[in-house]
Formats: sequence, structure tokens, C-alpha cells
Amino acid sequence: MKIAVLKEAAAGERRVSATPETVKKFVALGAQVAVEQGAGGTASIADQAYADMGAAIGDRAATLRDADIVLGVQGPDPASLTGAKPGAWIVAGLNPFGERARVDAYASGGFEALAMELMPRITRAQSMDILSSQSNLSGYKAVLDAAAEYGRAFPMMMTAAGTVSAAKVFVMGVGVAGLQAIATARRLGAQVSATDVRAATREQILSLGAKPIFVEAVQGIEGEGTGGYATEMSDEYKAAQAELVSSHIAKQDIVITTALIPGRPAPRLISDAQIATMKPGSVIVDLAVEAGGNVEGAVAGEIVERHGVKIVGHRNVPSRLAADASALFARNLFNFLSAFWDKEQGRPILDEEIGNAIRLTQGGKVVHERLL
Repeated sequence: MKIAVLKEAAAGERRVSATPETVKKFVALGAQVAVEQGAGGTASIADQAYADMGAAIGDRAATLRDADIVLGVQGPDPASLTGAKPGAWIVAGLNPFGERARVDAYASGGFEALAMELMPRITRAQSMDILSSQSNLSGYKAVLDAAAEYGRAFPMMMTAAGTVSAAKVFVMGVGVAGLQAIATARRLGAQVSATDVRAATREQILSLGAKPIFVEAVQGIEGEGTGGYATEMSDEYKAAQAELVSSHIAKQDIVITTALIPGRPAPRLISDAQIATMKPGSVIVDLAVEAGGNVEGAVAGEIVERHGVKIVGHRNVPSRLAADASALFARNLFNFLSAFWDKEQGRPILDEEIGNAIRLTQGGKVVHERLL
């Protein structure tokens, strides 16, 4: 069983899908591990560190030659996978709804593509969930990016020259990223509030010492979709939420938006008119900018200014913390493969529940029910 670790080719991608720690663990399972030269360089991992743990270091052709499993952070170009065995697993974040042509090419190439971002949100798969591990870092980094652009202090400071008021931070969307954003902003001393369409998040917000901002007039709408994700809300709820948010957002110094709906464009949470009510010098960080954006006027990969408000739209936020993001991502992949490792066959054998959830292609065909 040969596992290939590729150097990421996507623009701006600094993460890597394996670390010396996980290479050592794969070798202990009996696998051969081949790492492409320079794969970990942008995540501060030298080739020698992999070699010390038993990996073979080589060019892309040598790395892929006879590979049974190919690991990646983002899905590799199917045309670049020459040398891998027929039926080889491609294990990575594959963006199946945004990169359908690539999925079709995996099928045509005879690969079995496994999209790690489709991992079901069940207890035994928590340690395999790349969305959670990477979103956690995104929420943390969003607050640091906001602080860097804000240009003022976060905590209240009492000095001989007078008092500096605490920054007011509003987090919209209380998933993994949102919860970490709340915790980080609180640690920096900000006055934090948060909202979400899922009523169950109220207690989580309170537990972190933030103020929950929820629509109270519309009853019976929980906003809880399949697997713990948020779902689309009724028009009545959207109108009530917009009114509540508009009055609250005008008082905020920093707003962080994190709302995503899997397989669909990100919901619009903040309009241009709402931005215009904010104080000059305020900052909005849109973590959903690559999925269409929660904020009107946000531009992926840029920091723009509207009505005196900075709107931060960094791409691939986890990659901005490449070393830690790689460590967590690599553990997700190892936890996934090792959980199904069959010692007698010397390879992982997927069960039906998780296999059907993440398998996009098999036997030359696209097989995932959401892509048929």
C-alpha cells in the first residue's frame, strides 16, 4: 500500500496534506509513504523531516508511481495523476459542487474520489472532519485580521490620560468558525455579541460570555438543517432578522460573518445600506466570500472600502495559518484512513455509511447521489 503526498498546485495554497507526525503513523501501519519534493515547504516542513520519519522524497512522477492512495488538501488536477494505480483513491477537499468537471475527470481516469468535506457529522467521524478543523482556525484568524485592519485597541483600557472603550464585535453565524471568533474576540477584550438562525446556539453564545442577538417575534423557526448545518429560512424570518440586525450592526466596530450553506451560495447577511450605517473605520470580515459572500460588495482576495468601512475578503483563510492548518488537516486524513485500516489486507476498507457519504466516483462513474 503506497500513499502519495502531493505538493499543492492551487494558487495561494500553503497547506500540505501530511506532516512528519502522520507519515510516521502511516509507516507504523505498514504503508509506504512517498512525498513530493517541497510539499511541506510553505507550511514550514522540510523534506528531511519527512525522510526522517520513513518517507521517500522524489519528484511528482516518482511520488505517484504505483500509488494506491493520493492525499491532497485541494483536489489535484486529474491530468497530473499519471502513474497512480487504476482505482487509486484521491483523498482531499474536492469541492464537488464547484468543480464538477474535475469530478467527471476523476471518473474518466478511473480514480475513486473521496471528498473529505462531505464527511457526515456523526460522533465517530468528528476527528475526520476537515471542515471543523479548518473552520476553527478561520474563526481565530478572522478576529486577528479584523484587529489588524481596525487600527484601534480591542480591550477597554483605563489610563491616566483617559479611558479607551472596548471594541464592539458582532459575529454572524455561530458554527465552528463563529464560536472560535467569539472566544478569540473575548480573549482580546472585546465586547462581543452574536447571532445565528439556529435557536440551539443561544446557550453556546452565552457560555462564551457573549450576548445573543436573536429574533424573538417569529416563533417555531429553528434553522437547523441536516447534520447540524444551517438551512434556508422563511421570508418572514429573514425580514425580522434583517430589521434586528440593521439596528444592531450600526453600533458595531467589527462584524465577522461566517454563514455557509453546503452546496449552495452563501446567504446575504449584510446589505450596502446596512454598511452605510456603520461608523467610519469599522471593519467587516467575510469568511464566506469565496462562496459568494455574506456581505454586499465583498470581493474575494481583496480588502475593499465602502462608506468608510473596510470589508476584508481573504481567500483560503486556513492557509494563512499554514503550519497549524496542515497539522490538523493531516490528522483528519490519518484518523480517517486509520479508522478503516484492515491489518490483514494492509489497506483501508470503507464502511457503507461513511463511504457512501464521501465517495464521488467509482468504477469509472460518478456515483454520489447529489451529483447524479
